[in-house]
Amino acid sequence: MRKNGSLIRWAALGLIVMASFLTILQLVRYAQVRATFPTGMRIAGIPIDGLEFEEASQRLVQVYMAPIELKYNDAHIQVRPATLGFELQINNMLAAADKQRTNEPFWSGFWKYLWNQPITTTTIPLQATYDEERIQAFLENEISIRYDIPATPPMPIPGEAGFYSGLAGTELNYPISVQRVKDALGSSTNRSVTLDVAQTRPQKPSFEILEFMLKDIIDEATFDGVVEFYFKDLQNGWVLHFTHSRIGDDPPPVDIAFSSWSVIKIPALITLFKELESPYDPEILAEIEEMVEQSSNESTDSVAKKVIEPNLAPLRITDDMQTLGLENTFWAGFFSLGSPLLQEISTPANSRTDYDTGPDRYGQTTVLDMGLLLEDIYYCAEDYGGSIPLAFEGAITQEECLMMVDYLSKNKIGHLIEAGVPGGTTVAHKHGWANEIHSGFVHTMGDSGIVYTQGGDYILSIFVHQPVQVIFDHANLLFANLSASVYNYYNLQ
Repeated sequence: MRKNGSLIRWAALGLIVMASFLTILQLVRYAQVRATFPTGMRIAGIPIDGLEFEEASQRLVQVYMAPIELKYNDAHIQVRPATLGFELQINNMLAAADKQRTNEPFWSGFWKYLWNQPITTTTIPLQATYDEERIQAFLENEISIRYDIPATPPMPIPGEAGFYSGLAGTELNYPISVQRVKDALGSSTNRSVTLDVAQTRPQKPSFEILEFMLKDIIDEATFDGVVEFYFKDLQNGWVLHFTHSRIGDDPPPVDIAFSSWSVIKIPALITLFKELESPYDPEILAEIEEMVEQSSNESTDSVAKKVIEPNLAPLRITDDMQTLGLENTFWAGFFSLGSPLLQEISTPANSRTDYDTGPDRYGQTTVLDMGLLLEDIYYCAEDYGGSIPLAFEGAITQEECLMMVDYLSKNKIGHLIEAGVPGGTTVAHKHGWANEIHSGFVHTMGDSGIVYTQGGDYILSIFVHQPVQVIFDHANLLFANLSASVYNYYNLQ
């Protein structure tokens, strides 16, 4: 019995020693585990369980300070975060993680360890600083300057009325791209950035290019006279006004006095509607229609005598042009042969000595005067603006301005300005030319109108003069090409 009792005591002692050894062993192992970050611990999305402080720091740096990839279309660019002003707050994040590691009391933590119960942890969020100015500066100075492609504007086809197509460009969108770079810098998994690249549309060529194109067309036409050209954009007020001649070293200055011929019927419309009152006499309207749409001189004389004044109607029209500030436009006698010259009229345009077209004493104008008059009609018709309502104190209504535009739009001849625009384009215009009595030839041709297009409405007024003779087909092609150039310019795709 004594012997058995000793064996039991020795066995119990052995168990105690073994338990103590195992406990010490587990304590050692727990101490080792407690010296590292616990299972499931993450900093900024990076697992750091089982890592010591320095190892965790290295892993964070390895992930977040590795280059990110910037994609600009097909180009791939590697850039280090430090270059972009990105800095990790490593010590702050590790301190927060370490606090969680040591927050559990030693013995309660040891008890959970023995029973394989994990320590409760939470993910430590990323702590870092960003320098948006450095990011944008890098995108501007290193990316945009290398990879942005400027749009190529359409360019004139030499000697023609068309344009070579422009090419779209690319341009970096900074606000969106900066944010995407920041997102990539702050991500542990998505380190690739597709930069936001916008397509840029080609801009219109400059007005200087258009002017060069128009003059080139005149040169290519081999027109041995003078061309005066006036254009105005009715949306933004841009004006292009020049004279051009292949003959001589320098073209004459603008504001040449030209024979007005039937273009004077535009001023006649103003005075006629100033004198008319609603309801309108259908016979009078029919004569106005024939005056404009058929360019009937007989109807012009007839309706002017009936509505304005039997003997002095041309001078009344002239007075109204003066009221509108158009000092170079006048009508001094009826169209019918044998009609007397009612008055010799001197103007700044016909008084100049540097260039003389030998303008008709009965009717004259300038491209500028007709351009300004059509502009007044346009704004009066659009919103009852311009000079007409002010100059004539309500004697001409917006409805009457709309009627003027309608009459001018029905003047369809298929030549001159009309010939340069696609079919169906509204051109409210009046043209004029005549065989002059002294020579029997045409020396001056003119066409002035409002052109309505999807790309914008504009005024176009063109007069040409050739001292020897204006060949119609030759001049008509010149008018058409000039008109087509402007139309194509305003309606570039």
